[in-house]
Amino acid sequence: MAKEQSGSPKPRQPVFQRMRVTLTIGVIGLCVASYILGAWQGTSTTSIHPSIIYTKSQCGESILRTSSNSSGRSSSDARLDFQAHHQVSFNESSLVAEKFPPCQLKYSEYTPCQDPRRARKFPKTMMQYRERHCPRKEELFRCLIPAPPKYKNPFKWPQCRDFAWYDNIPHRELSIEKAVQNWIQVEGKRFRFPGGGTMFPHGADAYIDDINALISLTDGNIRTALDTGCGVASWGAYLIKRNIITMSFAPRDSHEAQVQFALERGVPAMIGVISTERIPYPARSFDMAHCSRCLIPWNKFDGIYLIEVDRVIRPGGYWILSGPPIHWKKYFKGWERTEEDLKQEQDEIEDLAKRLCWKKVVEKDDLAIWQKPINHIECVNSRKIYETPQICKSNDVDSAWYKKMETCISPLPDVNSEDEVAGGALEKWPKRAFAVPPRISRGSVSGLTTEKFQEDNKVWAERADYYKKLIPPLTKGRYRNVMDMNAGMGGFAAALMKYPLWVMNVVPSGSAHDTLGIIYERGFIGTYQDWCEAFSTYPRTYDFIHADKIFSFYQDRCDVTYILLEMDRILRPEGTVIFRDTVEVLVKIQSITEGMRWKSQIMDHESGPFNPEKILVAVKTYWTGQPTQKQ
Repeated sequence: MAKEQSGSPKPRQPVFQRMRVTLTIGVIGLCVASYILGAWQGTSTTSIHPSIIYTKSQCGESILRTSSNSSGRSSSDARLDFQAHHQVSFNESSLVAEKFPPCQLKYSEYTPCQDPRRARKFPKTMMQYRERHCPRKEELFRCLIPAPPKYKNPFKWPQCRDFAWYDNIPHRELSIEKAVQNWIQVEGKRFRFPGGGTMFPHGADAYIDDINALISLTDGNIRTALDTGCGVASWGAYLIKRNIITMSFAPRDSHEAQVQFALERGVPAMIGVISTERIPYPARSFDMAHCSRCLIPWNKFDGIYLIEVDRVIRPGGYWILSGPPIHWKKYFKGWERTEEDLKQEQDEIEDLAKRLCWKKVVEKDDLAIWQKPINHIECVNSRKIYETPQICKSNDVDSAWYKKMETCISPLPDVNSEDEVAGGALEKWPKRAFAVPPRISRGSVSGLTTEKFQEDNKVWAERADYYKKLIPPLTKGRYRNVMDMNAGMGGFAAALMKYPLWVMNVVPSGSAHDTLGIIYERGFIGTYQDWCEAFSTYPRTYDFIHADKIFSFYQDRCDVTYILLEMDRILRPEGTVIFRDTVEVLVKIQSITEGMRWKSQIMDHESGPFNPEKILVAVKTYWTGQPTQKQ
């Protein structure tokens, strides 16, 4: 009996174990169910991103429209809209949008820093009156620059190279003044650009072939070019198919709207002049510079203009001159100048080029070509022979924003041998775009390393992929002229290089890192700019603008409203803008753009909704000025 009593509890032990297992399974089941329920609820609220819909505009182009849902459900089904994800410490009263009126129609081609009326107040010596002269704060316009009546979206590339709508740039002057030279012709409601120029009336293509017969333009060594006094930029337009990208510039002068025509054609160009200040590009930027009857007095003012060209030409780069005084024996009567005068001018240019240590490669027919040395070893030694110009003592060769030119040669980086390229040799195009730029590999830009450069490329490749999902027309020729307002190392441009567009890479003056030289070493183009001032271009010249943290940079420097008004000025009707910034900044931007007739939507960062940085996609709506319109 004792044994039976001591063993009596044993039958209940398996029952208890089974209860414990059942309880454990039940708890696990409840946890799994709760997790699945939470995940489903999170998906139903946080995954509702605004969809982007593209519809046909009245001009036949796809344009962006925004919708508050992406799954076919009505917006009332959405539990949470985008803004409700964030707590924004922002004065709600400031969200009331200011309504900006249209400016008078007479300002439809207003260029604030190259206003002909303001220019008259400045000296004409050395073309100073054609330089940048920006309005004072009290003179700034707080209105929207109107497009001319009947404005139409430009032709797509490559048709826009040869055609433009007359209504967009209603100027016939060049078609009359330059009729013999085949710059531009009027055909009904459109302009046609035959590709002619002052020194190439038979077309830029044939002219470029003549250059190619003298120096190779097709082996990838020449990628970036500078065209001074560009006309309607036919030289740059026809270099594009040879994988050469040209920064063309010309002043706003009697040849009305020549830079505007260039940009309407989808060709890079800026309003600019070589005068008393450095042109806004860093040293060693261009593989080739060009002047075709650009009327710049290269032999005057102690050679300061050619010295400035020397600063921006890369070691081993070329300078090409056609027009006066080249081939003067043939043309002196047509140029209405004496043989003695023209011969003296050429002799002085030849002597100056020699003192700059340039080598004359060839002179044939209408073309003369010089080459800059790959380093300054011999040039430094030759200063014992040539008293002027001397080598500049300062190494501040990249500064080019409101920086006065000097009559001394910008020094090249030191080398260890006569056959070493100063500053480092570059890869041929297209390898150049992703090769580590010498300015980075040699540590010339403090804080930027090879690892940071390579990581930056990966980041922008991911961002570009995300942009393509947000804006499908980005890769399909909808946008031709693109601007990056804060270009960094040029990663955005590199990520889009295979598409039929070009990027004006802007590096704000005063940036922590001067990266514009890096951008040029990658085979892209750009300029310095202070966004508290207007950009050197005509209204309606860019299809797409990218603004990465530009407003965080400038919010304590000037009124960002005027930056947005400037963006509106240079953006074409139905053009698109991408802003990247914090939510607080983007909400402020969105509130201002509502008063500018823009439509916009805040999107998640490409990494997901938990990243504090967001994206604002905006579209400028189509509207035009009216002939009787008042400000």
